[in-house]
Amino acid sequence: AAVPSQVVPGADPSARQLCFAWGPAEVLVCETLFGRRSESPSRGEGGPGRALLPGTLIAYVAGTGEGGPSSSRLFVVRKDQDIYIQTLRKLFNESHGIFIGLQRSEEELAGKSRKAQLVQVSKNYRSVIRACMEDMHQAAILTRDPALHSQYSTQVSILSAMELIWNLCEILFVEAAAAGPLLLRLLDWVRLHVCDVDNIVHEVLSSENPSKHELFWNVVDVFVLQGRMDEARHLLSKEASANPTSVNMYKILDDLMKKMPVPSLGNTQTLTEMELKWQHWHEECQRYLQDGTFASNSHMESICKILLGDEDAILEKKDLMTTWYHFLVTRLLYSHPTVKPMELRMDLFLGGESSPEPLDTILMAAFEFEMHQVIKECSIALSNWWFVAHLTDLLDHCKLLQSHNLYFGSNMREFLLLEYASGLFSHHSLWQLGVDYFDHCPEYGRVYLELHIERIPLNTEQKALKVLRICEQRQMHEQVRSICKIMAMKALRNNRLGSALSWSIRAKDAAFATLISDRFLKDYCESGCFSDLDLIDNLGPSMLLSDRLTFLGKYREFHRLYGEKRFSEAAKLLLMLMTAHIAPCSFWMTLLTDALPLLEQKEVIFSAEQTYELMRCLEDLTAGKSDKQKFQDDDVEIMKVEMLRLALARNLARVIVKEGTLEGS
Repeated sequence: AAVPSQVVPGADPSARQLCFAWGPAEVLVCETLFGRRSESPSRGEGGPGRALLPGTLIAYVAGTGEGGPSSSRLFVVRKDQDIYIQTLRKLFNESHGIFIGLQRSEEELAGKSRKAQLVQVSKNYRSVIRACMEDMHQAAILTRDPALHSQYSTQVSILSAMELIWNLCEILFVEAAAAGPLLLRLLDWVRLHVCDVDNIVHEVLSSENPSKHELFWNVVDVFVLQGRMDEARHLLSKEASANPTSVNMYKILDDLMKKMPVPSLGNTQTLTEMELKWQHWHEECQRYLQDGTFASNSHMESICKILLGDEDAILEKKDLMTTWYHFLVTRLLYSHPTVKPMELRMDLFLGGESSPEPLDTILMAAFEFEMHQVIKECSIALSNWWFVAHLTDLLDHCKLLQSHNLYFGSNMREFLLLEYASGLFSHHSLWQLGVDYFDHCPEYGRVYLELHIERIPLNTEQKALKVLRICEQRQMHEQVRSICKIMAMKALRNNRLGSALSWSIRAKDAAFATLISDRFLKDYCESGCFSDLDLIDNLGPSMLLSDRLTFLGKYREFHRLYGEKRFSEAAKLLLMLMTAHIAPCSFWMTLLTDALPLLEQKEVIFSAEQTYELMRCLEDLTAGKSDKQKFQDDDVEIMKVEMLRLALARNLARVIVKEGTLEGS
């Protein structure tokens, strides 16, 4: 089918046209020759482009034209492509629960209790990222498709970077660790995320004689650089056993490593006490180094220099640290262990690179406590809005973004949540998560929800009911009516009159209910029976929505009374439908025909007054027709009129006799 298009202003009509068509979450763009219809390939064709910004457009190129005069190409430009990756579903679904829990949490909690709660929420988010990353890693191992393997590996790298950034923000912003504990948290952060040397450690430790392995000292250095003193001492004890002549030297180094002061998480010592102990220890290390205690062993001498915080000695091991932030934490550990948060300034080792990678820029902004810069850089670097939306929401709950409003009215938290939720609404099932995100955007969430929910394709009645329930819970009356009308029209097109009537009643659409009621009556005239009796029998007060629906309900009630042989009640109801003008004039002949069996009953049903009313209705019906219409009436209609006149006359005679007999007695 041709793509509905609009010529882009400025395009040259004599050469090629650039045409486009907007959709709820994607744009079709086609480049074609003037006047040539572009054939639309299926959506699944083409390969993914590269996301530059979260929420920006990702191109799917379809068609393989070589650029000749007959070639054409179609681009499906889609927003937030990541939500279509099956393995990321866990990330979106599980983080949704954490988000909702945070919004509903007890705001009354203050001080340490509130902070502990927010730190736990942050850890929950990180655990979801890590679980998703592990699933993606397993998928990459198991797949045999090179393209899928590449996709999964890329996602593992992205998720790893996301956890790295989130963990640092948790330490610096959410937990806001104080001097002392701050360094311990940063050490844990480095140990968790710098995994490049794990293979070397495993190789050495699993060898028959670790102390003789060529990479033995590399592993010792790694442990020292990461502050893992117990593991470093354990390895050194193996080396001491293998070299009895150097036992004294090993013992001194082991003693220095054992006595190294470490900040306490339990606040059992003041910062002054910690700094005093560290100064004494530092002087002891300096003395041994100056005395030449380790001069005979360059490896141990290098370790002693590292313990003293010698920057050149640490830089010599940069290949073992692999990242500048590992170097930063190691340098702080051995030169300034009581560093305060605001002292984390960036005279950093970046490996000589002139232009840092996006991840480096984000981490540097975090160390500089530039929260808004972190969010901005993450928005640019990451391929979806999930990360920045949830991180910003958490920081907002920490009261760290309260003063930052955007120039167009909404604050940063709401803006990012709106963008993320809008992306979810383009997915066939994740849109349900987006509803809750809109609910927690107080300024524009309602407006966004109303606009997006109208675009959800109502493929099935079950989905329509789900959308309807969401709208009803939020008193979105316009959307409720719109959904009901759409579903009523679909049901009517499929000749499902019961369903169409049910939807029109829910929409409170009197005109449509009248139309469907006419269809019910038409079908009855043609087939002699009603469909969807359960619905019509249980209309209740809903039948008052329109006169025609009222008539339908009452007419069905007449049939029910007749079936139960309650002839007198049925006769009164039938007459009322005609005399009160509830029944359409086009249906009067059918009603009069329905009166025939009652007129022919052995027992007199209609009184004289009621019979006169029926006669008047019959005459009004026939008198209203022109001579031409009477001439066109078929023999059956003429016979019906004659039979009715005869039956009414007979009934009137029986009534007069009966009433006269009663008066005489």
